[in-house]
Amino acid sequence: MTTLKLNGRDTTVAADPATPLLWALRDDLGLTGTKFGCGMAQCGACTVHLNGAPVRSCVTPLAAAAGASVTTIEGVGTDRVGAAVQAAWIKHDVAQCGYCQSGQVMSATALLARVKKPTDAQIDEALAGNLCRCGTYQRIRAAIHDAAASLA
Repeated sequence: MTTLKLNGRDTTVAADPATPLLWALRDDLGLTGTKFGCGMAQCGACTVHLNGAPVRSCVTPLAAAAGASVTTIEGVGTDRVGAAVQAAWIKHDVAQCGYCQSGQVMSATALLARVKKPTDAQIDEALAGNLCRCGTYQRIRAAIHDAAASLA
């Protein structure tokens, strides 16, 4: 049994501690917003926050989350930064197919929690590990700038 704080709530998971956090979230806890993409931490679709930092849940063992705070796309909109990012995503019509968007949003919220007014270069660096097959990178960048402005 592994206990963690998931989206603000104490949660116990009855899965092997070596199980990737992604599969514990999806299969054991029913939180399917975090997506499987590549399984090698290269596409970013599985990004969640572990103690506030973006991590690739497909390669993060459940044991690494023991006693930690984990935020998924289902919980990110409950704070001011996450809500601003989600609102900007809608305003800028960022998603096309939408598959990568939960990972993109998670990386964007982690960036805005650290940097109040990021430059294009800071945005590109923070989201470099998040791939979008639809190529909505300019809309993603615009949404992040808009969210930052709304938080100022």
